[in-house]
Amino acid sequence: MGDQTDQTRDGGAYAALRAAILAFELAPGERLSERGLETVAGGSRTPVRAALMRLAADGLVQRAGRGWQVAPIDLAEVRAVMEYREALETAAVRLAVERASMDELEALRLLADAHDDGRADAGGDSSLQEGTDFHVALAGLSRNPFLAEGMSQVLTRLLRVRWLSASTPRTRELARSEHLEIVASVTARDADRAVALVTAHSHGTRDRLLGFLSDERRRLRGSGIAVVESA
Repeated sequence: MGDQTDQTRDGGAYAALRAAILAFELAPGERLSERGLETVAGGSRTPVRAALMRLAADGLVQRAGRGWQVAPIDLAEVRAVMEYREALETAAVRLAVERASMDELEALRLLADAHDDGRADAGGDSSLQEGTDFHVALAGLSRNPFLAEGMSQVLTRLLRVRWLSASTPRTRELARSEHLEIVASVTARDADRAVALVTAHSHGTRDRLLGFLSDERRRLRGSGIAVVESA
């Protein structure tokens, strides 16, 4: 019973700190202390410490001397993560062409078609979640749990950047259209076209995110958001 209670506390602290980081309540580059996070996490130092270790594995925090800091937004990391995402998703979509049932593909089509019907809020939160849901579901049709888990992790790594550059109604409609084209190509069992569409979609997202960060780097720093370029 005690172990279960400890796991619940650890999970609650992790969820609270993760939400605070993704919402920029804890800004990229901000120094953190275990004791200082107890109020945010709603727990003692033990679950806070466990949560920080999990967040480090997610790439959302990192060691800073003897303490911690929220991981800065790193342009080099964004490029590397996008390369990894492309490798994951092209592999997943080829397997989905072979393995997905027609019922599953219809469910994916309905998911893509329902995305962004004007409900997204000013911050784009709804649109970001919809995009995440689509790509994780698509990877899941590969029947390979490692590919699906990898896609979920990739999108978590990119979530802060995607939130900063929340898309306009035009780009949300473009994403919806591209998602529907991807589903159609998988449904037609056209692996080469599906891979080409997934690759083009990934490149478009990469170029938009990196372009935004490069253009807005100075302004973001002035707002307390650390944007760096590692070697």
